[in-house]
Amino acid sequence: MTLFALFRLKRPIETPSLLLPLGLFSELSFLRYSSFCKRHYFPPSQSQQSPTHPVPKKVPFQASAHGRTWQDPFHWMSNTKDPDLSRYLDRENSYAQAFMADTQNLQRTLFSEMTQRMPATVSTPPEPWGPWLYYQDIPEGKEYPVLYRKSNVGKSNWVKTALQYARGGTGREEILLDWNEIAEEYGNKSVCTFEIVGYVHVGMCRVSPNHNFLAYTLDVSGSEQFILQVKDLRTGCIIPNLQVHRVVMKDISSPFFFSLRVLYFNLHSSNTDGIPVFTESNSSFCVDITSTKDGKFITVYVIDAANPSGDLRKIRERVSGVQYFLEHHHGLFYILTNDPSSVKEGWSGEDYYLARCPVEDIQSTNWQNIIIPRGGVTIQDMDIFDGYLVLFVDKKGNPAFCSLSFPINVDCEDLLETENLNTWLFPLPSNSCSVTPGSNHDFLSSVFRVVLSSPVMPDMIVDYDMSRRRFSVVQQEEVKGVSCEVDTKEIFDFKHDGEEISQYSESQTWKEFSNAYCCETKEVVSFDGTRIPLTILYSRAAWQKGQSPGLLQGYGAYGEVLDKSWCTNRLSLLDRGWVVAFADVRGGGGNSSWHKSGSGLCKKNSIYDFVWCANFLVNEEYVNKHQLGAIGYSAGGLLLGPAINMFPKLFRAAILKVPFLDICNTLLDDNLPLTILDYEEFGNPQIQSQFEYIQSYSPYDNISRGSCYPSMLVTASLHDSRVGVWEAAKWVAKVRDSTCSTCSDLVILKTNMSGGHFGEGGRYAQCEESAYEYSFLLKAMQVVNHDE
Repeated sequence: MTLFALFRLKRPIETPSLLLPLGLFSELSFLRYSSFCKRHYFPPSQSQQSPTHPVPKKVPFQASAHGRTWQDPFHWMSNTKDPDLSRYLDRENSYAQAFMADTQNLQRTLFSEMTQRMPATVSTPPEPWGPWLYYQDIPEGKEYPVLYRKSNVGKSNWVKTALQYARGGTGREEILLDWNEIAEEYGNKSVCTFEIVGYVHVGMCRVSPNHNFLAYTLDVSGSEQFILQVKDLRTGCIIPNLQVHRVVMKDISSPFFFSLRVLYFNLHSSNTDGIPVFTESNSSFCVDITSTKDGKFITVYVIDAANPSGDLRKIRERVSGVQYFLEHHHGLFYILTNDPSSVKEGWSGEDYYLARCPVEDIQSTNWQNIIIPRGGVTIQDMDIFDGYLVLFVDKKGNPAFCSLSFPINVDCEDLLETENLNTWLFPLPSNSCSVTPGSNHDFLSSVFRVVLSSPVMPDMIVDYDMSRRRFSVVQQEEVKGVSCEVDTKEIFDFKHDGEEISQYSESQTWKEFSNAYCCETKEVVSFDGTRIPLTILYSRAAWQKGQSPGLLQGYGAYGEVLDKSWCTNRLSLLDRGWVVAFADVRGGGGNSSWHKSGSGLCKKNSIYDFVWCANFLVNEEYVNKHQLGAIGYSAGGLLLGPAINMFPKLFRAAILKVPFLDICNTLLDDNLPLTILDYEEFGNPQIQSQFEYIQSYSPYDNISRGSCYPSMLVTASLHDSRVGVWEAAKWVAKVRDSTCSTCSDLVILKTNMSGGHFGEGGRYAQCEESAYEYSFLLKAMQVVNHDE
């Protein structure tokens, strides 16, 4: 868990055949199954009978579209109010519990390993913002963070202030928000020796620019139906009569806004009725509200923050796929956009470029294009300060950040190649896979904060001083029981395009574990010749070529970058000889063409990419061909589900977490919350050609009848508003009904009856979840193969 991200709102093997230390073999005293029914397995003990999986009722239902009809006897599960569904899910949970009963000791061992690596308390370094220092802390034995602030007595020297904070030498500490107190109102449970409080999800948490108010949205059921609350930080009291339901709240000041219908409330007024500002009537669009960093403008359209009930100014007419992101700097709007109408030459025709215009000319067609990237560079995002513009860029698949000093006196230049742009390219670790900007609230600051992470490097907070062109490692995630100090200068890549970079760190050391764990990046040639990045992680001591089990992860949707950041829990697999691999298939993050080439009518590309990456792991002997597992989360189910249907013997085990599996039926129901929004990503089945394409790979509609399927753990949440609980339930029911009867016993459905799409959020609950999943994988892989 990376607290910093929350503030923005993350022994050699002794038994080769088993790939487990001998001490753990007793925890898996017997194995009652194989991944494929033709394989031999250890028989169960005489005293324990194998459980029988539940058999749900079938209700005749005929679906139809574009002249086609098909039977869906499990359609009734989409009615979450049907009491038979709750009873069925309870029976499935009981079956899952019985199925995993022989892993209880292993789960406890794994949970103990994971919690012992965590420090007793976790805290973030202070973030200076105006007269205050803001920071978070997870107290010892607690699940969730507490948000604090202290007066910034050392504002003139932020480095000394950070040191004073560490020594307890700053001003009086104020508790602004305690997630644990909120969660304790909604029940708790015990896990091993820890008390885990109830579900709580703080969606947004914002301090007003004048530092007098804290607004936050709260979800206590998992349904993502948030309640807005505003706390007066001067009195410590929640403002009465201002609890608004079903909101998505954005940046606040004295008046503040929320959407999808945009209202504003004046906190100094006795009137508790919001004043309408904007209403989105088109259900295929979402409303996003933000403010420029200097606080002068609010952007839904463009709203003068000093007169929020005044006129709205539209930037441009809507065009499908075209976006605009605005910042304001001393009378000029800086616009990050992919609008093709404003560029005549020198642009690739996709991705983003930077333009600007005077405030009064925002609706003009004569914007000044100032940075048009070329040469494999794309702009991903931007941030702005009083003296600096920061660009988040991707350079040939690698993340990078650079700052430009104001004023920028150019007409049109080539990013990172022209000296008069006065660009500083931030030095980054050569092995970094993840660079996440911090909150960086202070417009007047010259320091830009980021979180750096990689599969072999614990999360590290780094401050880049743009005025002095120096950087400092402020803090790194502590991992107890593992120590590997390395000098910073040995890890940072101090060369750019072959030129030595003179700027170096003012800090001493940081931790990374490449001596113990190997992280390789390969390019897998997919079915059509496209090269797919594959990141492969394993323990140098425990991995055995051609014998180790492996786990392949993928997502491949919405242009989202696959998370490859540090995960302490993952060490429990790596130290047991596992290989963990990450497939950056098409449809995921990168430039817009990479996303488009794996979405819509090109979705199958991402599926085949995933399969080709799996075969690469086996063919190159990173993983034993009989011991490859896979995991897909949410839309990642549209990778793993079709892959299993097409190649049912490719994986020995699979974990599908709140998976999107019944895509055809879901997208045909435009009454569901995200259906219309998903047309842009996956296609619209109301159009016959797109219907036929979607149905051709839809996991639920293409289960391979009579085939032997891998052992599967499928999870769901009853209150999930993103992926309905019926998606997982219907998939499990149909797999059991259609595939090999012996293999179907190896499929379990575990439903969270109180949470939502994101499951339990606290740090101990996350360890409990990981211990369960890893135990399932370890159990699934402990099969001696005699006949293949």
